[in-house]
Amino acid sequence: MQALALVDLLKDTLLDSKGRDIRVLDVQKLTDITDFMVIVSGTSSVHIRSMTDKLVEAMHKQNLRPVGIEGADPGDWVLIDCGDVVVHLMRPQTRDFYNLEKLWDSGEASDVLNV
Repeated sequence: MQALALVDLLKDTLLDSKGRDIRVLDVQKLTDITDFMVIVSGTSSVHIRSMTDKLVEAMHKQNLRPVGIEGADPGDWVLIDCGDVVVHLMRPQTRDFYNLEKLWDSGEASDVLNV
């Protein structure tokens, strides 16, 4: 699956799961580790774990497997490595503290989506 098709699958699943403030950052010019980062807020740790489960399920339906999942137990910040796309599911206060959008801002219009 191409990176943009994977981004669309992940974005649609997050929208269906009531993810908040979804941002997709194109980081291809900034790093070799991934092409896109998806950042989304959840209302609680339970909501973040639920979105994580739904993302993994949506990927499995497409015969895809995440490379790795970190942080699912506490649920304040879950990272799902999908290879060409890395998903960060965060509680709002955690997201505000780490401010990944600013950290990965290239100074260009790199957003693919801002919901």
